[in-house]
Order: sequence, then C-alpha cells, then structure tokens
Amino acid sequence: MLTSRQVSAADWRSLGACGAEDPERLFVKGKAQRQAKVVCTRCPVRVQCLAEALDRRIEFGVWGGMTERERRALLLRRSDVPSWAELLTAAESDRGSVAAGHRPRRGGHQPAEVAQPRQVVNIEG
Repeated sequence: MLTSRQVSAADWRSLGACGAEDPERLFVKGKAQRQAKVVCTRCPVRVQCLAEALDRRIEFGVWGGMTERERRALLLRRSDVPSWAELLTAAESDRGSVAAGHRPRRGGHQPAEVAQPRQVVNIEG
C-alpha cells in the first residue's frame, strides 16, 4: 500500500482499485454496499480516498472502504477532527513505524500489559 506522502492529492484517484470498476457498482444501497467495499480491500490509495470523503463530507457511495452510514457515524463520533487527511496520514505513518519495529511517534499508548498502575491519593486528610 502506498503512503500518503507517496501519492499527491492530484493523482491518487488514478491509482484507485475502483478505476477499473463500473461506478454504478460503488454507488449502491443496502446489502450491495458490502460487496462494493470488497473493492477497497485491495486498494493502494484507500486512506487518501477515505480522507477525501470525510473531509468533503461526501454523502453517497463507498469511499475508502466505508459506507455512507459508517462515514456519517464516524463524523458524528469525531466531530472534533479538523482534517481527516492529516489524521489518517499520521495514523498511517505511525502504523508503518510500528510494523517496522519502531514506537509510535505521537500520542501512542502503552499496551495494557506494560502500562503503569495508577496511584491513588487520599485527599480527605
């Protein structure tokens, strides 16, 4: 899979796995969306596609492996995200670092088994 840095905003669409698909197959309703999402599983620009749909609030079709309903729910849960492209690019970069054996660069959490226990402080005197 290509990273966001390797794909410019101008050319990611031409690299999509859906380029060879009938567009009508990706803009379907109901259960047919599940099959449309399968196209995204092999897509090298899935992250860029999803970021575009979330940032532009695209309402119809399967984009980046998410249905309309899934994107809408995500946007409601994470209304604090100013740029999905930035967030997803950072997450993609962190995932690559972890896969290569490096620790996450920003905001990474310790696994539960190595997290330090919380210290309880009595404030009642």
